[in-house]
Parts: sequence; structure tokens; C-alpha cells
Amino acid sequence: MGLKKTGLMLAALMALGACEGSNIFGGGGSAAGQAPGGAIEQSSLEYFATEIGDRVLFAVNQSSLSDEAKQILDAQVAWLNQYADRSIMIEGHADEQGTREYNILLGAQRAAAVQNYMIAAGLAPSRISTKSYGKERPLELCSSEACWSKNRRAVTVVAGGMGNV
Repeated sequence: MGLKKTGLMLAALMALGACEGSNIFGGGGSAAGQAPGGAIEQSSLEYFATEIGDRVLFAVNQSSLSDEAKQILDAQVAWLNQYADRSIMIEGHADEQGTREYNILLGAQRAAAVQNYMIAAGLAPSRISTKSYGKERPLELCSSEACWSKNRRAVTVVAGGMGNV
């Protein structure tokens, strides 16, 4: 096919995709996780991550939950109670300081702290699993507190029943 024909076909596809309410790749008239009009669908992973918050942070060498972390976890539990078909994996993480073994243990303690808090708040234990990554999956790479503070975290990963409701 010539360059001119290819260009015309591409332009036509882009024009179709730009039409309001259409999605040339299927799936109705809105992007995944978005309600008509651009609002984020409350049942979506995007809503959970951006509006609720999918992570809590920890102090150096600590696995105790701050008041701010508890507020985020309370919101997570409330959201998860609305969507009972969804299970979660709590990932525990640590900064790069310390040995690999120490950080795997610390990540496990952080994940367990979140799990225990959620169970105490009424979430069924069968819906929660945990995994520690220690220092193996940093969000930021540098040897300063600015990076380390972002890496000391527990992340709630939602699975199951994730079609838009």
C-alpha cells in the first residue's frame, strides 16, 4: 500500500477515535475506569489508586502504622467492603539501607501490620494475602532520604472482579 493511502487510513482512524462517545477499539464510549463525562468510575483500579490511595508509608526501621496510614487503610477497607468480589495482595517494601534479609523481614512486617489492621477493621482474612519485596522493588533510586522515604511502604494491590461495574 502506498504512503498516501496509509496516511489517509491513519487520518480516518484518528478522526473516528476523536468522535465523542465512540471507541474504535470497542468497549462503549468511555476509557477504562472512566465514566461518561470524564469522571473516574468508583469501582475502577484508577479510582482506588488515585482517590483512595493504594499505599501507606513507614518510618525508618518501623512497621507501625501512623495515623495518616490508618486513615488511608480505613478508606481502603470501606471501598473493599463495597466490592466484596475483590481480593487484595499487600506488598511490603523497604528502602535500600540494610541487608537483603533484614529488608525482606521488614517488608513482611509492614505487610502484616496492614493486613492485621484491615482484618481488625472488618475485612475478611480470606481476601488478603501478603508478599515482601524488601528492597528489591524501589520506586526511587538514589541514596538520600528523599528516595528512601518513598520506598518504605506497603502497597495494596487489588485483584478479582475488576471489570467496570
